[in-house]
Amino acid sequence: MSDASFDIASIAHAINARAKSHDIGALQTIRKEIHGFSRRPGSNIFSGQTIHPHWAFHHGGRSELQFNIGLEDNTGKQQLRHGVAFSFELSQALPSIDVLVPKARSFGEYLQLYPDLYADMRMWDYRDGVRGSDHPPGPVAPELVRPGCFVFLGKRQPTDAIEYSMILADFDRLLPLYRFVESGGRELSGARPVNSFAFQAGCTEKASATKASLAERELNINLRHTLLQAALCDRLISQYGAENVADEHASGLGTKIDVVLRRTANEFWYYEIKTALSPRACIREALGQIMEYSYWPHASEASRLIICGETALDADGTAYLKTLQQRFGLPVAYEQLDID
Repeated sequence: MSDASFDIASIAHAINARAKSHDIGALQTIRKEIHGFSRRPGSNIFSGQTIHPHWAFHHGGRSELQFNIGLEDNTGKQQLRHGVAFSFELSQALPSIDVLVPKARSFGEYLQLYPDLYADMRMWDYRDGVRGSDHPPGPVAPELVRPGCFVFLGKRQPTDAIEYSMILADFDRLLPLYRFVESGGRELSGARPVNSFAFQAGCTEKASATKASLAERELNINLRHTLLQAALCDRLISQYGAENVADEHASGLGTKIDVVLRRTANEFWYYEIKTALSPRACIREALGQIMEYSYWPHASEASRLIICGETALDADGTAYLKTLQQRFGLPVAYEQLDID
């Protein structure tokens, strides 16, 4: 389809027709279940009331996190966007944004729970018609939750080479986020992004981190974490071999484990790295995360849970971990990392 013949209505109707064999095709049934409607509000994603010359959003989406398609021309060439959006523009159908405020909060909470689910997508916004730059997915900035703003999460593609299969696959992937937001923060049955844990060895290249200045190494938390992670991987590889070590490994729950060590075919150790100066702060920050990786429903249980920090564990920290081990049977430990 060429730019000259590009038509949002045609695209929306084509998506409707192709959605029947996808999860997103049941969107109106899902809306009925979540909101307790007496009857299904429609049969298609987009309707005549929600298709406009330059964009379209799902039927009923004015007061919801909306599945959205639309024109984008920020690169100098017309593109089609697809994904989900909050439109804080006031209208007769949305005289106040109050209904969207808690939904924006749930949106951010979900992306914090599952920070890697939509890593291949980007977010951007319009503030009073002025487009912002692309950035990785994350919570909606508080200053954007006001009338006159539009916040988008998704992808773009050329209008002369539209891939409907990608649009529908991405809409399917975004359904758990939509359900979480619209249900008020409940992960509904069948909506959880659960995949099985499958070990894959490999540590990411971090050569650029070694070029950082002393000040950056000390003060940049993300960089400090990267350096600690690299040091841990190097140590484990020297002890157990590269084929048994992986960093940023998928947990199977939509999250990533800092480092995984394979001890045997079915035995794994999980490492969670923290940059706090005190071991107590490191343990406090890491414990909930590393336990979730191992014990959340559908998780793959590790035989050892190791929290890593830069400071040696003191007597109180040792006593605390001993209590967790003896009273609750948690295989939790602490290890000191030294990158200096």
